[in-house]
Amino acid sequence: MSDLFSQGVPDAPLAEQLRPRALDEVIGQSHLLGPGKPLRLAFESGKPHSMILWGPPGVGKTTLARLMAQAFNSEFIAISAVFSGVKDIREAIDRARLSLQQFGRHTILFVDEVHRFNKAQQDAFLPFVEEGLVTFIGATTENPSFEVNSALLSRAQVYVLQPLSEDELGQLFDRAKNKALVGLSFSDGAKSLLVGYADGDARRLLNLLEQVKTAAETRKVQAVDEDLARDALAQSGRRFDKGGEEFYDQISALHKSVRGSSPDAALYWLCRMLDGGADPLYLGRRIVRMATEDIGLADPRALRLALDAVETYERLGSPEGELALAEAVVYLAVAPKSNAVYVAYNNARAFIKGDRSRAVPIHLRNAPTKLMKELGYGHAYRYAHDEPEAYAAGEHYFPDDLATVNFYQPTPRGLEGKIAERLAHLRELDEELKK
Repeated sequence: MSDLFSQGVPDAPLAEQLRPRALDEVIGQSHLLGPGKPLRLAFESGKPHSMILWGPPGVGKTTLARLMAQAFNSEFIAISAVFSGVKDIREAIDRARLSLQQFGRHTILFVDEVHRFNKAQQDAFLPFVEEGLVTFIGATTENPSFEVNSALLSRAQVYVLQPLSEDELGQLFDRAKNKALVGLSFSDGAKSLLVGYADGDARRLLNLLEQVKTAAETRKVQAVDEDLARDALAQSGRRFDKGGEEFYDQISALHKSVRGSSPDAALYWLCRMLDGGADPLYLGRRIVRMATEDIGLADPRALRLALDAVETYERLGSPEGELALAEAVVYLAVAPKSNAVYVAYNNARAFIKGDRSRAVPIHLRNAPTKLMKELGYGHAYRYAHDEPEAYAAGEHYFPDDLATVNFYQPTPRGLEGKIAERLAHLRELDEELKK
Protein backbone atom coordinates (compact mmCIF):
# COMPACT_ATOMS: atom_id res chain seq x y z
CA MET A 1 0.00 0.00 0.00
CA SER A 2 1.39 3.41 -0.91
CA ASP A 3 1.94 6.04 1.72
CA LEU A 4 -1.01 8.41 1.89
CA PHE A 5 1.40 11.31 2.33
CA SER A 6 3.84 10.28 -0.38
CA GLN A 7 4.78 12.40 -3.36
CA GLY A 8 2.62 10.12 -5.51
CA VAL A 9 -0.46 12.22 -4.75
CA PRO A 10 0.85 15.80 -4.74
CA ASP A 11 -2.37 17.28 -6.04
CA ALA A 12 -4.67 15.65 -3.51
CA PRO A 13 -6.41 18.24 -1.30
CA LEU A 14 -4.97 18.53 2.17
CA ALA A 15 -8.23 17.25 3.66
CA GLU A 16 -7.87 14.06 1.62
CA GLN A 17 -4.18 13.67 2.38
CA LEU A 18 -4.87 13.82 6.10
CA ARG A 19 -8.00 11.69 6.14
CA PRO A 20 -7.56 9.20 9.02
CA ARG A 21 -6.79 5.63 8.00
CA ALA A 22 -7.50 4.17 11.44
CA LEU A 23 -9.99 4.95 14.18
CA ASP A 24 -7.27 6.05 16.59
CA GLU A 25 -6.23 8.75 14.10
CA VAL A 26 -9.62 10.45 14.29
CA ILE A 27 -9.47 13.78 16.11
CA GLY A 28 -12.50 14.77 18.13
CA GLN A 29 -15.77 12.98 19.00
CA SER A 30 -14.30 11.52 22.19
CA HIS A 31 -17.85 11.26 23.57
CA LEU A 32 -18.48 8.64 20.86
CA LEU A 33 -15.03 7.19 20.18
CA GLY A 34 -13.40 7.06 23.60
CA PRO A 35 -12.94 3.74 25.42
CA GLY A 36 -16.31 2.20 26.16
CA LYS A 37 -18.17 4.87 24.18
CA PRO A 38 -20.99 4.00 21.71
CA LEU A 39 -19.23 4.29 18.35
CA ARG A 40 -16.05 2.70 19.67
CA LEU A 41 -18.14 -0.25 20.84
CA ALA A 42 -19.84 -0.37 17.43
CA PHE A 43 -16.44 -0.69 15.76
CA GLU A 44 -15.36 -3.36 18.23
CA SER A 45 -18.61 -5.34 18.06
CA GLY A 46 -17.70 -7.25 14.91
CA LYS A 47 -21.11 -6.51 13.40
CA PRO A 48 -22.04 -3.24 11.66
CA HIS A 49 -25.42 -1.62 12.21
CA SER A 50 -27.31 1.10 10.37
CA MET A 51 -26.83 4.59 11.73
CA ILE A 52 -27.37 8.28 11.20
CA LEU A 53 -24.38 10.56 11.80
CA TRP A 54 -25.74 13.99 12.70
CA GLY A 55 -23.41 16.95 13.01
CA PRO A 56 -22.14 20.15 11.38
CA PRO A 57 -19.80 20.12 8.37
CA GLY A 58 -16.21 19.05 8.80
CA VAL A 59 -16.51 16.87 11.90
CA GLY A 60 -15.72 13.47 10.36
CA LYS A 61 -19.01 11.95 9.20
CA THR A 62 -17.65 10.65 5.88
CA THR A 63 -14.39 9.55 7.50
CA LEU A 64 -16.20 7.48 10.12
CA ALA A 65 -18.33 5.80 7.46
CA ARG A 66 -15.23 4.87 5.45
CA LEU A 67 -13.48 3.57 8.55
CA MET A 68 -16.56 1.50 9.37
CA ALA A 69 -16.36 -0.18 5.96
CA GLN A 70 -12.65 -0.78 6.46
CA ALA A 71 -13.15 -2.22 9.94
CA PHE A 72 -15.70 -4.76 8.70
CA ASN A 73 -13.99 -5.46 5.37
CA SER A 74 -17.11 -4.29 3.59
CA GLU A 75 -17.72 -2.79 0.18
CA PHE A 76 -18.12 0.98 0.52
CA ILE A 77 -20.62 2.73 -1.74
CA ALA A 78 -21.17 6.46 -1.31
CA ILE A 79 -23.89 8.57 -2.85
CA SER A 80 -24.87 12.16 -2.24
CA ALA A 81 -28.48 13.16 -1.86
CA VAL A 82 -27.57 16.48 -3.46
CA PHE A 83 -26.77 14.89 -6.80
CA SER A 84 -28.52 11.51 -6.70
CA GLY A 85 -32.02 10.16 -7.27
CA VAL A 86 -33.90 6.87 -7.14
CA LYS A 87 -31.98 5.65 -10.20
CA ASP A 88 -28.69 6.10 -8.34
CA ILE A 89 -30.11 4.28 -5.33
CA ARG A 90 -31.09 1.33 -7.53
CA GLU A 91 -27.63 1.23 -9.11
CA ALA A 92 -26.03 1.24 -5.65
CA ILE A 93 -28.27 -1.62 -4.55
CA ASP A 94 -27.40 -3.59 -7.69
CA ARG A 95 -23.70 -3.12 -6.94
CA ALA A 96 -24.25 -4.25 -3.36
CA ARG A 97 -26.06 -7.40 -4.49
CA LEU A 98 -23.34 -8.17 -7.04
CA SER A 99 -20.63 -7.69 -4.40
CA LEU A 100 -22.40 -10.14 -2.10
CA GLN A 101 -23.03 -12.75 -4.80
CA GLN A 102 -19.63 -12.65 -6.48
CA PHE A 103 -17.27 -11.85 -3.62
CA GLY A 104 -19.28 -12.54 -0.50
CA ARG A 105 -18.68 -8.98 0.68
CA HIS A 106 -21.29 -7.07 2.61
CA THR A 107 -21.87 -3.42 1.62
CA ILE A 108 -21.97 -0.28 3.66
CA LEU A 109 -24.07 2.28 1.80
CA PHE A 110 -23.16 5.81 2.80
CA VAL A 111 -25.67 8.55 1.94
CA ASP A 112 -24.35 12.05 2.42
CA GLU A 113 -26.84 14.86 3.11
CA VAL A 114 -29.56 12.22 3.51
CA HIS A 115 -32.04 14.88 4.68
CA ARG A 116 -32.14 16.21 1.11
CA PHE A 117 -33.86 13.04 -0.12
CA ASN A 118 -37.64 13.22 -0.18
CA LYS A 119 -39.88 10.67 1.52
CA ALA A 120 -40.11 8.37 -1.50
CA GLN A 121 -36.33 8.37 -1.95
CA GLN A 122 -35.74 7.63 1.72
CA ASP A 123 -38.35 4.86 1.62
CA ALA A 124 -36.43 3.24 -1.24
CA PHE A 125 -33.73 2.15 1.23
CA LEU A 126 -36.04 0.39 3.66
CA PRO A 127 -36.48 -3.06 2.04
CA PHE A 128 -32.75 -3.45 1.51
CA VAL A 129 -31.92 -2.38 5.06
CA GLU A 130 -34.52 -4.82 6.41
CA GLU A 131 -33.24 -7.56 4.10
CA GLY A 132 -29.74 -7.02 5.45
CA LEU A 133 -28.31 -6.47 1.98
CA VAL A 134 -26.76 -3.16 3.04
CA THR A 135 -25.82 -1.43 6.23
CA PHE A 136 -27.14 2.09 5.87
CA ILE A 137 -25.10 5.05 7.13
CA GLY A 138 -26.66 8.44 6.58
CA ALA A 139 -24.94 11.76 7.21
CA THR A 140 -26.90 14.92 7.91
CA THR A 141 -26.37 18.43 9.18
CA GLU A 142 -30.07 18.73 10.00
CA ASN A 143 -32.01 17.34 12.94
CA PRO A 144 -32.95 13.81 11.80
CA SER A 145 -36.07 13.92 13.95
CA PHE A 146 -37.49 16.42 11.46
CA GLU A 147 -35.69 15.52 8.22
CA VAL A 148 -35.45 11.70 8.18
CA ASN A 149 -38.49 9.46 7.79
CA SER A 150 -39.55 7.81 11.01
CA ALA A 151 -39.49 4.38 9.33
CA LEU A 152 -35.85 4.80 8.32
CA LEU A 153 -34.98 6.52 11.58
CA SER A 154 -36.38 3.61 13.60
CA ARG A 155 -33.95 1.27 11.86
CA ALA A 156 -30.86 3.39 12.47
CA GLN A 157 -29.01 4.46 15.59
CA VAL A 158 -28.47 8.22 15.72
CA TYR A 159 -25.03 9.46 16.75
CA VAL A 160 -24.58 13.19 17.38
CA LEU A 161 -21.19 14.56 16.31
CA GLN A 162 -19.88 17.80 17.80
CA PRO A 163 -17.79 20.62 16.30
CA LEU A 164 -14.11 20.22 17.06
CA SER A 165 -12.85 22.19 20.04
CA GLU A 166 -10.00 24.65 19.70
CA ASP A 167 -7.65 22.11 21.28
CA GLU A 168 -8.75 19.43 18.81
CA LEU A 169 -8.35 21.81 15.87
CA GLY A 170 -4.92 22.60 17.28
CA GLN A 171 -4.05 18.90 17.12
CA LEU A 172 -5.20 18.78 13.51
CA PHE A 173 -3.19 21.91 12.75
CA ASP A 174 -0.04 20.30 14.18
CA ARG A 175 -0.66 17.09 12.24
CA ALA A 176 -1.06 19.00 8.99
CA LYS A 177 2.05 21.05 9.66
CA ASN A 178 4.19 18.02 10.49
CA LYS A 179 2.98 15.77 7.69
CA ALA A 180 2.00 17.96 4.78
CA LEU A 181 3.32 21.48 5.41
CA VAL A 182 6.91 20.59 6.20
CA GLY A 183 9.13 23.64 5.86
CA LEU A 184 6.51 26.16 6.99
CA SER A 185 6.57 27.64 10.45
CA PHE A 186 3.61 29.40 12.07
CA SER A 187 3.53 32.03 14.79
CA ASP A 188 1.21 31.45 17.72
CA GLY A 189 -0.94 34.33 16.51
CA ALA A 190 -1.28 32.83 13.03
CA LYS A 191 -2.22 29.45 14.43
CA SER A 192 -4.76 30.96 16.81
CA LEU A 193 -6.30 33.02 14.02
CA LEU A 194 -6.69 30.04 11.67
CA VAL A 195 -8.05 27.75 14.36
CA GLY A 196 -10.56 30.38 15.45
CA TYR A 197 -11.67 31.10 11.89
CA ALA A 198 -12.25 27.38 11.26
CA ASP A 199 -14.99 27.49 13.93
CA GLY A 200 -15.00 23.78 14.75
CA ASP A 201 -14.80 22.63 11.11
CA ALA A 202 -11.78 20.42 10.37
CA ARG A 203 -12.22 20.61 6.60
CA ARG A 204 -12.37 24.38 6.72
CA LEU A 205 -9.15 24.52 8.74
CA LEU A 206 -7.33 22.34 6.22
CA ASN A 207 -8.65 24.40 3.31
CA LEU A 208 -7.43 27.55 5.05
CA LEU A 209 -4.01 26.00 5.54
CA GLU A 210 -3.83 25.28 1.81
CA GLN A 211 -4.60 28.93 1.13
CA VAL A 212 -1.90 30.01 3.56
CA LYS A 213 0.58 27.62 1.98
CA THR A 214 -0.15 29.09 -1.45
CA ALA A 215 0.23 32.62 -0.11
CA ALA A 216 3.56 31.73 1.52
CA GLU A 217 4.85 30.14 -1.70
CA THR A 218 3.79 33.21 -3.66
CA ARG A 219 5.71 35.47 -1.30
CA LYS A 220 8.58 33.01 -1.12
CA VAL A 221 8.54 32.93 2.69
CA GLN A 222 8.65 30.02 5.10
CA ALA A 223 7.49 31.81 8.26
CA VAL A 224 3.76 32.47 8.49
CA ASP A 225 2.87 35.29 10.86
CA GLU A 226 -0.54 36.67 11.77
CA ASP A 227 -0.45 39.32 9.03
CA LEU A 228 0.20 36.75 6.31
CA ALA A 229 -2.55 34.54 7.67
CA ARG A 230 -4.98 37.46 7.67
CA ASP A 231 -4.07 38.31 4.10
CA ALA A 232 -4.68 34.71 3.05
CA LEU A 233 -8.07 34.71 4.76
CA ALA A 234 -8.94 37.97 3.01
CA GLN A 235 -8.45 36.15 -0.30
CA SER A 236 -10.75 33.30 0.64
CA GLY A 237 -13.72 34.59 -1.29
CA ARG A 238 -15.06 36.74 1.53
CA ARG A 239 -15.18 40.52 1.34
CA PHE A 240 -14.70 41.44 4.97
CA ASP A 241 -11.84 43.83 4.23
CA LYS A 242 -13.86 46.41 2.28
CA GLY A 243 -13.15 49.15 4.79
CA GLY A 244 -9.85 47.78 6.05
CA GLU A 245 -11.35 45.75 8.93
CA GLU A 246 -10.85 42.00 9.06
CA PHE A 247 -13.38 39.30 9.76
CA TYR A 248 -12.80 39.06 13.48
CA ASP A 249 -12.67 42.80 13.89
CA GLN A 250 -16.16 42.98 12.45
CA ILE A 251 -17.61 40.16 14.54
CA SER A 252 -16.03 41.86 17.54
CA ALA A 253 -17.68 45.14 16.55
CA LEU A 254 -21.06 43.39 16.25
CA HIS A 255 -20.70 41.74 19.64
CA LYS A 256 -19.58 44.93 21.35
CA SER A 257 -22.38 46.94 19.74
CA VAL A 258 -24.91 44.49 21.18
CA ARG A 259 -23.19 44.54 24.58
CA GLY A 260 -23.14 48.35 24.43
CA SER A 261 -26.92 48.47 23.79
CA SER A 262 -26.60 50.12 20.36
CA PRO A 263 -29.21 48.49 18.08
CA ASP A 264 -28.35 50.66 15.10
CA ALA A 265 -24.63 49.90 15.22
CA ALA A 266 -25.42 46.22 15.77
CA LEU A 267 -27.59 46.21 12.65
CA TYR A 268 -24.84 48.00 10.72
CA TRP A 269 -22.24 45.36 11.52
CA LEU A 270 -24.66 42.48 10.97
CA CYS A 271 -25.64 43.76 7.53
CA ARG A 272 -22.04 44.58 6.67
CA MET A 273 -20.98 41.00 7.40
CA LEU A 274 -23.92 39.50 5.52
CA ASP A 275 -23.11 41.74 2.56
CA GLY A 276 -19.51 40.56 2.76
CA GLY A 277 -20.52 36.92 2.43
CA ALA A 278 -20.41 35.83 6.07
CA ASP A 279 -22.09 32.52 6.81
CA PRO A 280 -25.43 33.52 8.41
CA LEU A 281 -25.39 30.40 10.58
CA TYR A 282 -21.96 31.36 11.90
CA LEU A 283 -23.41 34.75 12.80
CA GLY A 284 -26.35 32.94 14.38
CA ARG A 285 -24.04 30.95 16.64
CA ARG A 286 -22.34 34.14 17.74
CA ILE A 287 -25.71 35.79 18.42
CA VAL A 288 -26.65 32.84 20.65
CA ARG A 289 -23.40 33.34 22.54
CA MET A 290 -24.20 37.03 23.01
CA ALA A 291 -27.54 36.07 24.55
CA THR A 292 -25.89 33.82 27.13
CA GLU A 293 -22.76 35.86 27.78
CA ASP A 294 -24.09 39.41 27.88
CA ILE A 295 -27.83 39.23 28.62
CA GLY A 296 -28.13 36.05 30.66
CA LEU A 297 -30.80 36.01 33.34
CA ALA A 298 -31.42 39.73 33.05
CA ASP A 299 -33.76 38.64 30.23
CA PRO A 300 -33.92 34.84 29.73
CA ARG A 301 -36.14 35.36 26.68
CA ALA A 302 -33.12 36.60 24.77
CA LEU A 303 -31.61 33.12 24.45
CA ARG A 304 -34.84 31.60 23.16
CA LEU A 305 -35.28 34.40 20.63
CA ALA A 306 -31.70 33.95 19.43
CA LEU A 307 -32.22 30.19 19.02
CA ASP A 308 -35.50 30.82 17.22
CA ALA A 309 -33.69 33.15 14.81
CA VAL A 310 -31.14 30.45 13.96
CA GLU A 311 -33.86 27.85 13.49
CA THR A 312 -35.82 30.27 11.30
CA TYR A 313 -32.79 30.79 9.07
CA GLU A 314 -32.26 27.03 8.84
CA ARG A 315 -35.87 26.66 7.71
CA LEU A 316 -36.20 29.62 5.35
CA GLY A 317 -32.67 30.36 4.22
CA SER A 318 -31.77 33.68 2.62
CA PRO A 319 -33.06 36.37 2.49
CA GLU A 320 -36.11 35.68 4.68
CA GLY A 321 -34.15 34.03 7.47
CA GLU A 322 -31.73 36.94 7.72
CA LEU A 323 -34.56 39.15 8.96
CA ALA A 324 -34.94 36.84 11.96
CA LEU A 325 -31.23 37.28 12.72
CA ALA A 326 -31.68 41.04 12.52
CA GLU A 327 -34.64 40.86 14.90
CA ALA A 328 -32.56 38.89 17.38
CA VAL A 329 -29.65 41.34 17.17
CA VAL A 330 -31.92 44.33 17.83
CA TYR A 331 -33.64 42.57 20.74
CA LEU A 332 -30.32 41.62 22.32
CA ALA A 333 -29.01 45.16 21.90
CA VAL A 334 -31.97 46.75 23.72
CA ALA A 335 -32.30 44.03 26.39
CA PRO A 336 -30.96 44.61 29.94
CA LYS A 337 -27.42 43.32 30.26
CA SER A 338 -25.82 40.91 32.71
CA ASN A 339 -22.74 38.73 32.51
CA ALA A 340 -23.29 37.38 36.03
CA VAL A 341 -23.95 33.80 34.88
CA TYR A 342 -20.97 33.93 32.51
CA VAL A 343 -18.70 35.11 35.34
CA ALA A 344 -20.18 32.60 37.79
CA TYR A 345 -19.69 29.72 35.36
CA ASN A 346 -16.05 30.62 34.71
CA ASN A 347 -15.38 31.02 38.43
CA ALA A 348 -17.01 27.67 39.20
CA ARG A 349 -15.01 25.93 36.47
CA ALA A 350 -11.78 27.44 37.77
CA PHE A 351 -12.66 26.44 41.34
CA ILE A 352 -13.46 22.84 40.38
CA LYS A 353 -10.28 22.55 38.34
CA GLY A 354 -8.16 23.52 41.31
CA ASP A 355 -10.12 21.66 43.98
CA ARG A 356 -9.99 17.99 44.94
CA SER A 357 -12.84 15.53 44.46
CA ARG A 358 -15.28 15.64 47.34
CA ALA A 359 -17.93 13.10 48.34
CA VAL A 360 -21.61 13.81 47.80
CA PRO A 361 -23.25 14.39 51.22
CA ILE A 362 -25.15 11.30 52.29
CA HIS A 363 -28.46 13.17 52.65
CA LEU A 364 -28.23 14.25 48.99
CA ARG A 365 -27.48 10.78 47.61
CA ASN A 366 -29.94 8.79 45.55
CA ALA A 367 -31.41 5.73 47.29
CA PRO A 368 -33.16 3.52 44.71
CA THR A 369 -32.44 0.24 46.54
CA LYS A 370 -33.11 -1.15 50.00
CA LEU A 371 -29.40 -1.52 50.70
CA MET A 372 -28.75 2.13 49.90
CA LYS A 373 -31.54 3.18 52.23
CA GLU A 374 -30.10 0.98 54.97
CA LEU A 375 -26.75 2.68 54.44
CA GLY A 376 -28.41 6.02 55.08
CA TYR A 377 -28.49 7.33 51.53
CA GLY A 378 -31.00 10.17 51.34
CA HIS A 379 -31.65 10.08 55.10
CA ALA A 380 -32.72 13.40 56.61
CA TYR A 381 -33.06 15.01 53.20
CA ARG A 382 -35.52 17.89 53.46
CA TYR A 383 -37.93 18.07 50.53
CA ALA A 384 -38.05 21.78 49.73
CA HIS A 385 -41.66 21.74 48.53
CA ASP A 386 -42.80 20.65 51.98
CA GLU A 387 -41.04 23.55 53.69
CA PRO A 388 -42.33 27.12 54.21
CA GLU A 389 -41.91 29.15 51.00
CA ALA A 390 -40.72 25.90 49.36
CA TYR A 391 -37.28 26.55 50.85
CA ALA A 392 -35.40 24.36 53.33
CA ALA A 393 -33.79 27.13 55.34
CA GLY A 394 -30.32 26.29 56.62
CA GLU A 395 -29.90 23.24 54.38
CA HIS A 396 -26.39 22.71 52.96
CA TYR A 397 -26.03 21.43 49.39
CA PHE A 398 -22.27 21.58 48.97
CA PRO A 399 -20.02 18.70 50.10
CA ASP A 400 -19.85 18.42 53.88
CA ASP A 401 -16.22 19.54 53.99
CA LEU A 402 -16.77 22.57 51.77
CA ALA A 403 -18.28 25.84 52.92
CA THR A 404 -20.83 27.55 50.69
CA VAL A 405 -19.18 29.33 47.78
CA ASN A 406 -21.02 32.26 46.19
CA PHE A 407 -20.17 32.00 42.50
CA TYR A 408 -23.30 33.74 41.22
CA GLN A 409 -23.66 37.44 41.99
CA PRO A 410 -26.80 38.73 40.24
CA THR A 411 -26.91 42.28 38.95
CA PRO A 412 -29.75 44.71 39.76
CA ARG A 413 -30.75 44.85 36.05
CA GLY A 414 -33.84 43.34 34.45
CA LEU A 415 -35.20 40.08 35.85
CA GLU A 416 -31.91 39.54 37.63
CA GLY A 417 -32.82 42.34 40.01
CA LYS A 418 -35.79 40.24 41.16
CA ILE A 419 -33.52 37.20 41.40
CA ALA A 420 -31.14 39.17 43.62
CA GLU A 421 -34.02 40.16 45.91
CA ARG A 422 -35.19 36.55 46.14
CA LEU A 423 -31.71 35.24 46.99
CA ALA A 424 -31.25 37.94 49.62
CA HIS A 425 -34.53 36.93 51.23
CA LEU A 426 -33.50 33.27 51.31
CA ARG A 427 -30.21 34.17 52.94
CA GLU A 428 -32.17 36.03 55.61
CA LEU A 429 -34.16 32.87 56.29
CA ASP A 430 -30.89 30.96 56.68
CA GLU A 431 -29.60 33.54 59.16
CA GLU A 432 -32.81 33.52 61.20
CA LEU A 433 -32.44 29.77 61.67
CA LYS A 434 -29.02 30.28 63.23
CA LYS A 435 -30.36 32.64 65.91
